[in-house]
Amino acid sequence: MKNRFSKPWFLVLVMAGLIGAALFIASLIRTSENTFLCPLTSVKARVDDYKPTSIQLQAILHYATSQIVPQQSINEIRITFDVLKSLARPCNFLVFGLGHDSLMWASFNPGGSTLFMEEDPKWVQTVLKDAPVLRAHTVQYRTQLQQADDLLSSYRSEPYCLPSKAYLRGNDRCKLALHNLPDEVYDKEWDLIMIDAPRGYFAEAPGRMGAIFSAAVMARNRKGSGVTHVFLHDVDRKVEKTFAEEFLCRKFLVKGVGRLWHFEIPPAA
Repeated sequence: MKNRFSKPWFLVLVMAGLIGAALFIASLIRTSENTFLCPLTSVKARVDDYKPTSIQLQAILHYATSQIVPQQSINEIRITFDVLKSLARPCNFLVFGLGHDSLMWASFNPGGSTLFMEEDPKWVQTVLKDAPVLRAHTVQYRTQLQQADDLLSSYRSEPYCLPSKAYLRGNDRCKLALHNLPDEVYDKEWDLIMIDAPRGYFAEAPGRMGAIFSAAVMARNRKGSGVTHVFLHDVDRKVEKTFAEEFLCRKFLVKGVGRLWHFEIPPAA
């Protein structure tokens, strides 16, 4: 059987139909605000309204042009990223450690308060020279890694190290307490605390004993609702693992990937 239309005429009709359909759809978009097409225009408006923050753009540029990658693995990073995404609001995020991943952490928390605590003043200057948008303070630690066993066995003999009396600001009696931090650290309630510093791989290094203890005190002294998310890196090392189990508590451990543990610590009240 022969085709009803010759090929040229068939193509003309098809093109005319497509053009007519396109004009019809365009007229619906222009003339009606209550048609079935409105959800599409609303979605477009929401996409167009999204404006990335300056720090997010800087982070994209930095990591797209740098061969230096963050210390944590992608799966470890995703744990913190997923928590920030689930909270879906600007957060107070305290990070022990300033380094190649700092711009990333700050960009994950747009509009929030992200503060970095670093032991080495010269390193702070080096990092902030390339990323002045970051906020960082220098910390003076009173401990050394080689004291870890003694601190763990003796802290119970100091009343102001015990959970019922432990505090941080000005607590020079408890050697594990970070007692001389900037007021901002004590005045804010931190939604997330990342412990990826100070150094803890040689005897004279400060070790993370004080950071772990102080994070636990901050979390348990929280007055607001909700838990404090505490992330501890390098739990493959003895000191990090032992002090985490002592002060952050296994029962609050909700997830572990690679060398990272994630705790959700409720207020003591």
